[in-house]
Amino acid sequence: MMVRYERPYSHAAHWARLCARIGFVIFVLSLAAHRFGPLTTPHFLALAGFAVAFALVAVLLAAIGLTRLWRVAAIGGTASVSALFYAALPLGFFFYGAAQYLTRPAIYDVSTDTATPPPWIKAPVVEESWIKRRPIVTPEDREAQIAAYPGLTGRRYDGALDRVFQGVRKVVEATRVGITAELGVENARADLEDLAVGPSEGADTSRGPEAIPVPATRPAPDIDVGIPGRQASDIVLQGEWLTLIVGFRFDVLIRLREEAETTLVDLRVSSRYGQHDLGMGASFAEEFLRALDAELLGIAGD
Repeated sequence: MMVRYERPYSHAAHWARLCARIGFVIFVLSLAAHRFGPLTTPHFLALAGFAVAFALVAVLLAAIGLTRLWRVAAIGGTASVSALFYAALPLGFFFYGAAQYLTRPAIYDVSTDTATPPPWIKAPVVEESWIKRRPIVTPEDREAQIAAYPGLTGRRYDGALDRVFQGVRKVVEATRVGITAELGVENARADLEDLAVGPSEGADTSRGPEAIPVPATRPAPDIDVGIPGRQASDIVLQGEWLTLIVGFRFDVLIRLREEAETTLVDLRVSSRYGQHDLGMGASFAEEFLRALDAELLGIAGD
């Protein structure tokens, strides 16, 4: 008499796929709402945490399902493998963030001028949430930045303020920085107006003498010179930058200062939430400065 072997069914594999799908859907929807919708970063991170929890449970159950498939040929191998694929996205996000958290310094504000960081035109508004951080950047934070990012320094260009300002404007648009406030822009406009010279014409002896216009006093720039890190001749741009995929928000400040036939450009980047920016602030600053070097190729100084 022939005995037919009935393969057992792995309920663990079934639940693994279900949990992985739930975690995947939660993560994708919250990511889309955070990047393109009204979902704030604290709420996104909370939902992402739930998604990661479902994904971890799914991986554990999938491992049980694959083990039963190997030992007793239990039905559920396809469900277990499917669960691992669904869990890969939220877990990949989690482990990448964890690696950055452990390898990068716990700072949220970076500046190319660590001695006198450029002051904000308008202090960034940080809403209260479950993500806490120190409200003031300490000298220890600046020392941690110098140790972690020794190459993050300002740029000096052998060009006039207006020329460098035009390059900065182009890089701002290329890097998707939305300008929210600016100061001292008239300093560059004044230089551009000085360069505008009318076409030369021959002397007309038939005309009488014309009245010579008396130069008016140039209005003083609307800059608070009493603030450390700011001068009346500075050009300051403040804006907001979002990471391309996730949409984490950063406040960006760019300062241009003319010094002895050269123009110095400094950058400050601050994460909107949390004590740790996972190295994204310094990464953006380096990307911005590299793009500015390429835009102003030929006039970059030491």
